[in-house]
Amino acid sequence: MSEKYLINKNSINNIKSQYFLIFIFSFLDEKRKLEIIKYNKNLQNTLDIKLINYKFYKGTYIIYELNGKIKEYNGNTDKIKFEGEYLNGKRNGKEYDSNGNLIFEGEYKNGLKWNGKGYDNNNNIVYELKNGNGYVKDYPDNCELMFEGEYLNGKRNGKGKEYDYNGYLIFEGEYKNGLKWNGKGYDNNNNIVYELKNGNGYVKEYFFNSKLSFEGDYFNGELNGKGKEYYNSGKLEFEGEYLNGGKNGNGKEYNIYRQLEFKGEYLYNHKLKGKLYINEKLEYEGEYLYERKWNGKGYDKNGNIIYELINGNGKVKEYHRHTKIIMFEGEYLNGKRNGKGKEYNYDGNLLFEGEYKNGLKWTGKGYDGKNNVVYELNNGKGYVKEYDFFSFLVSEGEYLNGQKNGKGKEYGWNGSVKFEGEYLNGIKIFK
Repeated sequence: MSEKYLINKNSINNIKSQYFLIFIFSFLDEKRKLEIIKYNKNLQNTLDIKLINYKFYKGTYIIYELNGKIKEYNGNTDKIKFEGEYLNGKRNGKEYDSNGNLIFEGEYKNGLKWNGKGYDNNNNIVYELKNGNGYVKDYPDNCELMFEGEYLNGKRNGKGKEYDYNGYLIFEGEYKNGLKWNGKGYDNNNNIVYELKNGNGYVKEYFFNSKLSFEGDYFNGELNGKGKEYYNSGKLEFEGEYLNGGKNGNGKEYNIYRQLEFKGEYLYNHKLKGKLYINEKLEYEGEYLYERKWNGKGYDKNGNIIYELINGNGKVKEYHRHTKIIMFEGEYLNGKRNGKGKEYNYDGNLLFEGEYKNGLKWTGKGYDGKNNVVYELNNGKGYVKEYDFFSFLVSEGEYLNGQKNGKGKEYGWNGSVKFEGEYLNGIKIFK
């Protein structure tokens, strides 16, 4: 599903802030109007920012102006993803697939490929864009051709075709402003399974193993209405209502064991309020803010209330998503870990004990899951060795302000080094 802008130009035209804004939903009427309650007043005259240019990402507005040379890495493979320069948050440079193969080199505009050349997996030039226009052929992730068609203003516009990783045709027709608009969709056996007219229709999409991945109503080229999402095993993952491509309205989520995990309401693809279950037992009931539990009650496996949150504040117990194993217990403030708390592994042994600040470990001791102290943090600073819930070492390195800052390493499940280099505010900056 595509990321959606939360606010349009008609709601807020211009907000002044250099680094960030803080938003809170105010449910004052049926339209659930979004209101600004706090922002950085000391910096309000420093920089003009038009909010429509920024995306709502994992419950937080990330608003910044980035300038200078940069390298970005793929989080799964640690291969380079992009290298080049940023100017006012816009980039120019080279883009690579997850295997490190060059797929585009040139200029971008508003995050879109604009002027440059595209490559296949053999490093052959397969298309050229000028001012966002051209006939594009995409070969991502060392695969066969995934898309070919016309681009206008940096997006798919006009005739085009999409293929899956096995090379099977999955859509053929016309696009409008990057969206499928008129055409036919196919399953992996080359059967027509849906047809779009002016962006409207009932769409079915499939995994590479021919299992149904999604089915639902499309309107104006996006998910609008009722729909269902599936795991690649064919089991139901979500069923409910959509608006402009995201979950919006009533819905239900299921785990891979076909057990109900959540039932309630969504807003802009995020939980709004409802009931959360673990092993078919009620674990939490109440409201959410940016995917964080906000106003509600938590329950144990016997249905007893064990904590209550008011405006994101209280003492909380967090459980593993599919089990009743406690992963964390401690204090919450504004929907995040703040104050004293403890983290555990699957065996119930300590991984961390101490104080948190704004969701980050701040002062305390870290353990290897076998009751051995392996690091100590003081005001978010120290040399940290992180162990996962199975007691495997996953990373080690320098911490500052509660995040990875400085030299560090990441490890695979077999102990091999996946990454070695430096971090800045939790982000890899070079190998």
